[in-house]
Amino acid sequence: MSQSPAPSGNRKRLGWILALLALAQLIYALDLNIVFVALPEIGSHLGFPGQTQQLVVSAYVVFAGGFLLFGGRAADLLGRRRVFVLALALYGVASLAGGLATTPVTIIVARAVQGIGGALLLPSTLSLINNLFAEGPQRNRALAIWGGAGASGLTIGALLGGLLTESFGWPAVFYVNVPLAGLVALAALFVIPRDPAGRERRRFDLPGALSATAGSTLLVFALVEGPELGWGSPPVVGALALAVVLSVAFVVIESRSADPLMPFRLFRNRSLTVGMTVTFVYMATFGVLPYFLTVLMQSVHGYSALQTGLAFLVPSVAIATGTQLGERLATRIGTRTTLLIGFAVGVVGTAVLSLGFDAEAGYGLLVPGLVVSGVGQGVVWTAMWIAGATGVADHEQGVANGMVSTALNIGNAIGLAVFTVVADLGVGDRTGEALRAATADGGFLVVLLTAAGMVAGLLVTLSLPRPARAVSPAVPRERAPL
Repeated sequence: MSQSPAPSGNRKRLGWILALLALAQLIYALDLNIVFVALPEIGSHLGFPGQTQQLVVSAYVVFAGGFLLFGGRAADLLGRRRVFVLALALYGVASLAGGLATTPVTIIVARAVQGIGGALLLPSTLSLINNLFAEGPQRNRALAIWGGAGASGLTIGALLGGLLTESFGWPAVFYVNVPLAGLVALAALFVIPRDPAGRERRRFDLPGALSATAGSTLLVFALVEGPELGWGSPPVVGALALAVVLSVAFVVIESRSADPLMPFRLFRNRSLTVGMTVTFVYMATFGVLPYFLTVLMQSVHGYSALQTGLAFLVPSVAIATGTQLGERLATRIGTRTTLLIGFAVGVVGTAVLSLGFDAEAGYGLLVPGLVVSGVGQGVVWTAMWIAGATGVADHEQGVANGMVSTALNIGNAIGLAVFTVVADLGVGDRTGEALRAATADGGFLVVLLTAAGMVAGLLVTLSLPRPARAVSPAVPRERAPL
């Protein structure tokens, strides 16, 4: 929908709001990578055995994935600004607790709370964008800037994690979030409009929230821990079985609820359902590449944490460029065509990237694929969020964003679970040079398979409705007063 030009004061206010929301996304993305490089030092100082250090990462991923739908619905019912500020407060408090941790249990709990904060932050941020910026060019531009901030955060996280750990020790990777989250939360109270007063009283659907959150959390736990504990281990099998039972219970509860957590009629919005599917495919393909690139750089080529962070500058710039290109393309030629172009570029670039997965290849052989694949990734990133928000009513943007964000998280968990098994097939008990070569070969196969998965994303995109031809000027859409 179009909107008439906003007064200059409102445009300036929207600019500040967008800057704040982009900074929140930067914090969210930064925290995904910043802990990785500190894991060995965390393990040695807190007494983590090597095989359990992954729990510091898993605790965040599991709870972030499990609470996304809850976070989206909370934004709709409790207020987007309230949930946004609450999420940042949780981030800040949990980060402080993580930096002060003296035992493994404390730091795992702190990371879990950070994950819940992330699950509240992502859908509330998206909901604010989709409600304050009119559908069309204005929203497309806002999502591109938000997405570019996320791409920057991934690189800054890797670089900052290495610098802070080497200079100040592992607690610094937690402490850095405290002032950042606190300042953004405080600024939000002055910059972001108040949540509307006198909103309609609606039930939160507690049974639906509990079953959805527990089911999603158990599913992500099983997918994350399956490669570590073994797919036949009792915790993984039990978690999968309970996830299935709770998912069935959620469907039954929602079908009978007068005010469901996730109204099933939303699935009749083809743009939303295709957006969710594309997001799942995106994270199961594009989203797993950084992990295997990190393995190639560190385990095969012996890069340090800082060198790895510097190596990620190239793809991060390419992705950020792609997010801006995606906005321009979506505005001019439509979301459907933009997604098709993004996936097509991604397929070509990722296939070229696979050539650099060789034990004897240098970084230079990776660069062409990193650039082309990164641009395609950025284009798809912006366009898929536009698709997921199109045609959704303002008062349901939170839960719709929670649905898309859940697809994002589960897609990444499933992609990593499947592709790490594939990558390890030829490793066996090899050591030394044989292990390096086998690791590179496993990565080569995985990258080719992700390119094939991107073809599936392209085919799914074809089911998006074509944009309707304009027959009369659109009626301007009112936004929240600023």
